[in-house]
Amino acid sequence: MLDKLPWKRNKNNHAEELHREIDNIYDRFFEPDFMPSSYIFGNGKWGPKLDISEGRKNIIVKAEIPGIEAKDLDITIDGRRLNIRGEKKQEQTEEEETYYRIERSYGYFNRTIELPAEADPEKVDTSYKKGILKIKLRKTKSSETKRIKVTSG
Repeated sequence: MLDKLPWKRNKNNHAEELHREIDNIYDRFFEPDFMPSSYIFGNGKWGPKLDISEGRKNIIVKAEIPGIEAKDLDITIDGRRLNIRGEKKQEQTEEEETYYRIERSYGYFNRTIELPAEADPEKVDTSYKKGILKIKLRKTKSSETKRIKVTSG
């Protein structure tokens, strides 16, 4: 039956190749590294990968930023917006070196994220260890979850 379809008769048909490639894109779409960071952040820019979690009283943001000094990081908070920016400088290379591949990211980055709740800018703890920046933000009283009991009557 499939041999009756025009694109199935010719083994070198480009439609079949296109169909396979589209299937491949759909299969990979939700994988973490599907889109190069240049599509998201622009050419010459990169951004750290983030984990964001929320507890009862705190929000924790972890950013993967290897190869950067803590002094080169700038963190600001404005209501529910957290901004992390910095610059990862490229290492000086020897004149005799011939590179066959360069995959590491360098340059300026700027990530702004929407937090799941408002945070108190006066109650923020940060640490930076082994290339992981950890930001612990205290939620404001107004943003803490309060359970409301429904009464009948």
